[in-house]
Amino acid sequence: MGDGGILELGAPALAPRSSAPRHVALIMDGNGRWAAARGLPRFEGHRRGVDALRKTVRAAIEFGIDYLTVYSFSVENWSRPPEEVQSLLALLHRFIRNDLAELQANNVRVKVIGEREGLAPEISALLLEAEQTTEANTGLTLVVAFNYGARQEITAAARALAEEVAAGRLRPQDIDTEAIARRLDTADIPDPDLIIRTSGEQRLSNFMLWQAAYAELLFVPVHWPDFSRADFEAAIDDYAQRDRRFGGLAPGDCRAKTAS
Repeated sequence: MGDGGILELGAPALAPRSSAPRHVALIMDGNGRWAAARGLPRFEGHRRGVDALRKTVRAAIEFGIDYLTVYSFSVENWSRPPEEVQSLLALLHRFIRNDLAELQANNVRVKVIGEREGLAPEISALLLEAEQTTEANTGLTLVVAFNYGARQEITAAARALAEEVAAGRLRPQDIDTEAIARRLDTADIPDPDLIIRTSGEQRLSNFMLWQAAYAELLFVPVHWPDFSRADFEAAIDDYAQRDRRFGGLAPGDCRAKTAS
């Protein structure tokens, strides 16, 4: 991680775009391949990835985005070599220590989703500190998916519903999509409008599977450390050109069907 803060205090913000997505989610992929292509250790790729995150958070504020969710550490990441896991956790520690004050100063609210049970006490404390320090902020909400897996999230929601039914507090016929959504980690967060994955890979990798039902997907062929403000702006412009129908028909399609 670089020594600079995540935002430049006092930097001018652009007027919010009327066509900007309200919620953008990022699968920040390609740190290791970026480093390997340059003959650098994987840790350097992760460090440069945090620098890219700083720039992206700043751009999200300028673009008028309300929620930015970042896939920072998945439940599957624990299977990586121990030294890489420790490096990733060290970056998390430095991120919070170096950047939290500036996030707070820029009215950014931090929310963490993912499984907390079983985490080392110092990691749990860091995550809680980030949330509590910024909980009253009203600007961009930075959602950090840490120790997160969508299947695990949905399983936990199903388990909670089953326990409520067994306890007699809920009838099986009352379980609907809203009941499930209220028991997910993202219960108070709108579904993502746009999900961006870098590095050219075209899959969700156990990320926000429920919430992504009607999200627009964009796969960008650059590794995450090279993801720039211009790349982010191009993604927002691409989103603005899309026709979101949420399973229905566009108005023109309806007229054509009626005429026929």
